Amino acid sequence: MSQDRNYIQTVALKDVKCFALHGYYSEEQLTGIYFMVDVVVEFAPFGDTENLQHTVNYEVLNTIILEEMAKTQKMLETVIKNIIDRSIDAYPFVLTATVGIRKLNPPMPGEVGHSFVQLSYKA
Repeated sequence: MSQDRNYIQTVALKDVKCFALHGYYSEEQLTGIYFMVDVVVEFAPFGDTENLQHTVNYEVLNTIILEEMAKTQKMLETVIKNIIDRSIDAYPFVLTATVGIRKLNPPMPGEVGHSFVQLSYKA
């Protein structure tokens, strides 16, 4: 890649479906529910574009998502922050990271498709 250009590369995983026990109420932590997770990271590409060491490996992002979703938390905000922190630890060259989690059909009155929590990081 030409060094005189300001490229920004995006690597993302969308709609990673996980069954998890997150929830503020103890009942939620017993019954569990399905969640959809999105992770989007951006960085300035460097080096050989055919070298996996010069990019963000979305398989690693997937592993981080699955591991953090398996750790029961009361608040999705905690899960999201942990996913962002681990992603940045794995790839310190990341400039921005956004993680969103949708709780599918949350247990509340009415027909609710999903609730949504999102957090963004900027270097």
